[in-house]
Amino acid sequence: MKARNRFNTRPEHFRESTTREKVLKNIRHALIEPAENLFAGVEFESSVFKPMDEAPDIHFAREFTLAGGNFIFCTSPEDMVKKVRTVFDKKLWEQAWCKDEALTGMLRHSGIKVQTGDENLAAAKVVVTSCEYLLARHGSVMVSSAQKSGRRLHIYPEIHVIIAFTSQIAEDFLDAIGKLRIKYSGRLPSVVSLITGPCRTGAIEPYPQPGGHGPRELYLFMADDVEYMQK
Repeated sequence: MKARNRFNTRPEHFRESTTREKVLKNIRHALIEPAENLFAGVEFESSVFKPMDEAPDIHFAREFTLAGGNFIFCTSPEDMVKKVRTVFDKKLWEQAWCKDEALTGMLRHSGIKVQTGDENLAAAKVVVTSCEYLLARHGSVMVSSAQKSGRRLHIYPEIHVIIAFTSQIAEDFLDAIGKLRIKYSGRLPSVVSLITGPCRTGAIEPYPQPGGHGPRELYLFMADDVEYMQK
């Protein structure tokens, strides 16, 4: 038995109309006679993730490392200064670009030459920035255009060094966005981005290549500022 075509039950002028007219008439018909919602009982508020079975900072460090990032934990801001200098010396990095006054002071205090202007920014090899939040569940770093580094410093450099603290850890994206809304009094920055490991793009070669659209190497120094401030 030949299958029944549901369009054959429509008037002749509808069957002979153009494809565009048919689509618009179908939309109009659906709006007039909406179908029953088969998923009315779906609950959207609960998290779809399982609870983390370890501390958020440990979970972040593991996921960040698995994504290809270099994670360095520091016991205090003073320890961070020493470890940043050690990495710069070991990697033979002669200078860094940084627009954050606090981070610039830290770098110069450790004896690192710092460029703060926009000149030769496209040729910058090492850039040092802060971040908004650290997403523990995904090992991602949230940055925004409202930071002193702006939009460009996260893209140009070959090597991106991020300075962060345990007080910036959020459980996941929704938690981080909620914190960001509070931080900026309900008005989100114009650009909010997530960094998950160094850049790997398949647009240049048929297989992922490091760099191309962002840093080839990603370093994150995280200090336990909560414990430090309680001393």
